[in-house]
Amino acid sequence: MRDPEVEGFLALLAARRAPRTVDAYRRDLLHLQGRLGRAVASATTDDLNTYLAELRADGLAPATISRRISAVRSFFAHQVLLGTRTDNPAAELTPPRRRPKLPRALSPREAERLIEAAVGTTPRALRDTALVELLYGAGLRVSEAVGLERAGVDLDDRLVRCTGKGGKERVVPIGRSAVEALRRYLSRGRPYLDRRHRPELFLNAQGGALTRAGAFLILRRLATKAGLEEGRVHPHLLRHSFATHLLEGGADLRSVQEMIGHADLATTEVYLHVTDKRRRESYFAAHPHARRNHVSKRSPLKQE
Repeated sequence: MRDPEVEGFLALLAARRAPRTVDAYRRDLLHLQGRLGRAVASATTDDLNTYLAELRADGLAPATISRRISAVRSFFAHQVLLGTRTDNPAAELTPPRRRPKLPRALSPREAERLIEAAVGTTPRALRDTALVELLYGAGLRVSEAVGLERAGVDLDDRLVRCTGKGGKERVVPIGRSAVEALRRYLSRGRPYLDRRHRPELFLNAQGGALTRAGAFLILRRLATKAGLEEGRVHPHLLRHSFATHLLEGGADLRSVQEMIGHADLATTEVYLHVTDKRRRESYFAAHPHARRNHVSKRSPLKQE
């Protein structure tokens, strides 16, 4: 049953919000109408608190509940603005707290498989190996990697100088594997790609600068070759893996923050939750008395 007050609200909303948002709000308000069994505009604060409790009991994701609350709040704010109501019964609705989304990371073995998939002797294979080694070995953002110039890499001191967000420059150390991959690329790969005398470190097959989209395609192809989930592997995943594996290896948080270029230490701290989660998983998988389905093998004591 069409609700003219809801339709009027959505018509105004369409003038300033994306069509997908309008469609989502329409579904949310129709859902509330179905639960109420009457017009949405007639809802009371008690009705909405009951509705919120039902959404939680249904096991909906916090993001879905938050969106539905947002739709209801917006509708009643519109009603107040029109003068149809003097109060907003949704004003005191409290959305559920969202759990912070942990960044995903490759396991060390998965990272090695990705690097091994790039190995080859052609100029493009040498470039791809150097790119993956640098993304994983220095934790660069994809924009930082494709924006690197040849002069930004110091192979003798094993350092990379890149420009991050806000034009901030930072210097990141790189390991021996990355240095060797870059040396091979610079001596036997890049000269064959450099048809336009470009300053960028990474070049595409036509001799132009490698783009972000090009880097994504390279990793997608390598993921397929390595037997990894194609949609899961992207440049930022290697950055997450860099930070996670450093912390798992014992690096201190402040050093990781500086290497990865986070302005706020709290942003880097999220990787501690990833390493804690992995430690718990390893513990439950490896320790005989920690396994959740552990059954003691000791025989009961004999009565004497």
